[in-house]
Amino acid sequence: MPWVRTSDGIRLHYSESGRRSGPPVLMIQGLGADKHLWNLQRLALAPRYRTIAFDNRGAGRSDKPYGAYTMEQMADDAAAVLDHAGVESAHVIGASMGGVISQIMAIRYPERIRSLVLACTACHHHAWRKELLADWADTAQHEGMAAMTAKAARWVIGPRSFRRLAPALGWMGPLGFSRPAHAFAGQVAGILSIDDGLAEQLPGIEVPTLVIVGNQDILTPRGDSEEIAEHIPTAELVVISGAAHGFMIEHATTFNRIMLDFFERAEHAVAAELPIASPDAAVG
Repeated sequence: MPWVRTSDGIRLHYSESGRRSGPPVLMIQGLGADKHLWNLQRLALAPRYRTIAFDNRGAGRSDKPYGAYTMEQMADDAAAVLDHAGVESAHVIGASMGGVISQIMAIRYPERIRSLVLACTACHHHAWRKELLADWADTAQHEGMAAMTAKAARWVIGPRSFRRLAPALGWMGPLGFSRPAHAFAGQVAGILSIDDGLAEQLPGIEVPTLVIVGNQDILTPRGDSEEIAEHIPTAELVVISGAAHGFMIEHATTFNRIMLDFFERAEHAVAAELPIASPDAAVG
């Protein structure tokens, strides 16, 4: 499993799977997650695509420096992973915080992006969400990661799944967030530092883009995805009925089907240098 060292000295861990000769897909996870949360998608992509999944700084097996991170640093990290893997351009899929990193990457490194999948993410702050994330960081640092996980679970897991999983959250927390609180707080600081001018730069994105959200997502509600889709000229919006913030796991079959269909169309568009816009859709 390869390691790459970034320009500021941080070591990042990544792994590859799937078809080595296939179109590359770079996968960027969100706050509190490591590359393994893409496992269900990597299995679905493996027969045709080469997947590259990495741990953001502050997560998984990557370095966990003290202090605040920035989304720009993390976009540069993603580009460094592509460099190390010898990939000139890739389809990029980002979830939640990873979706923000993907947007910034598409703005900073447009030549590296074949297409974008932006899942359960946003392009600007809400005051309530800033307060919520700051509270999570404070809880992590003063009460521990398990307490933070229990507090955050209702915002990430759908109501039905939450009722089923609630008894297990006490021991699942340390497994799902197996890193020190300072690293989690560093990622939160990066999110809170995002310039709301990001939305104004999105019209410059020209690659095929899929914006996807669950209609029960309360952390990054549908309106956030609608805003992104309105700003990116090439974007299409898909809403998954009954899905919450963690639909990549809870509704993996539906999400994977949508993702595979999009990547197939995006590959054709890249080859033909044509747009692939399709009507906005809701999926039950």
